[in-house]
Amino acid sequence: MSAPYRNFSASQMTAAPSSITEVLAVFARGEEPSAALVKAAVKESLAVLIAVAPGRSVEVRIPPYAAVQAIPGRTHRRGTPSAVVETDARTWLELCIGLLEWTQVTNRVRASGERSDLSAWLPLFDG
Repeated sequence: MSAPYRNFSASQMTAAPSSITEVLAVFARGEEPSAALVKAAVKESLAVLIAVAPGRSVEVRIPPYAAVQAIPGRTHRRGTPSAVVETDARTWLELCIGLLEWTQVTNRVRASGERSDLSAWLPLFDG
């Protein structure tokens, strides 16, 4: 099976929003960022995922902050989605800016179903 079509090129990637860099800086200092700050960063990053990978074939969950449906393909409408990706906020944000690669986080990300490999869509930002 071929990789999904990437709707944007590396030259179109923008710098990571300050909400994301701020959260990751707090984590790097060994501190815990406020829930409100993490929620803002997660929601902003998921909005970008939806913009660059529109669709409803994969549910991406970053509990307890947000969950969205994205990625082109078969549309999920009701019940348990056929493809789910779930991880913690720190791992997600590190993936979004390229601090981690998809292949490095197999033990930190729960991914199941067709199209749940998000490596073609990450990173979202130029870290």
